[in-house]
Amino acid sequence: MGRVRFGPAGRPINYRGSTVGVPAYLKNMGLDAFEYQAVRGVRISENDARQLGIAARNHDVLLSLHAPYAINLSSEKQETIEASIERLVQAARAASWMGAYLVVFHPGYYGKRSTEEALRLCIDSLKRVVERLEQEGIREVLLGPETTGKTSQVGSPEEVLTMCREVPRCKPVLDFAHIHARYQGCIRTKDDYLKYVQLFEKELGDLAVKPLHIHFTHVDYGKSGERAHRTLEEPGYGPPFRPLAELLVELGYDAVIISESPVLDQDALRMKKILEEVLREKQGGS
Repeated sequence: MGRVRFGPAGRPINYRGSTVGVPAYLKNMGLDAFEYQAVRGVRISENDARQLGIAARNHDVLLSLHAPYAINLSSEKQETIEASIERLVQAARAASWMGAYLVVFHPGYYGKRSTEEALRLCIDSLKRVVERLEQEGIREVLLGPETTGKTSQVGSPEEVLTMCREVPRCKPVLDFAHIHARYQGCIRTKDDYLKYVQLFEKELGDLAVKPLHIHFTHVDYGKSGERAHRTLEEPGYGPPFRPLAELLVELGYDAVIISESPVLDQDALRMKKILEEVLREKQGGS
């Protein structure tokens, strides 16, 4: 069995202290991952970022960072692309300060462009981001294009795979709620999860699966894709988590599972308990 880490996308819902105190709080809960949210802009100071990194290392909490939502690497406006590149560089710089291994981001939108043209623009823009990071000496941070949940967004599994194949230092982020919503409830079984994991592992190898970086929540969706995140305890929503837990246990994958549920850390703990139940069942039957 590989190591599976769990943690929230942002500050725990009942936590009221400074960001630097989050790793200790999560450790006491039994969680060991934290995705710092810079979705409204990269506003953390270098000192605070470095202090967060020290605290995370001291408490064995793996850090990642979610870049601003205001990134559109395929915009019809060149100034928007330039600003998006700058935001992604800023996010990677902050990630480097705190020792976060991955910067998660939504690549962009199709707008009036064809899907092929929008994807090519995202790839070209990402190559420019990598060049900037190399110039700044930021070499330890990976860029994580995320599978997106709306049909208007660049970020189908195949598009994310192409980005990661063509751009150095790009690691896929599998948001299974987004995939589920984008394709109208497509994830129901262990084999449904396996199909997507194998898609990335076959083409990218260890980069994709050591570890698998996963976003998870239940989701409400309509014909255009994702509408709203839902908690794991709300009935009638998917995708189901237990088949994913079974897959991780059976295949021994390392993974980082970031809860994007409305109750963040609480559902991270629920997922961890489900995984532990699956592991006990497997051990008891072996």
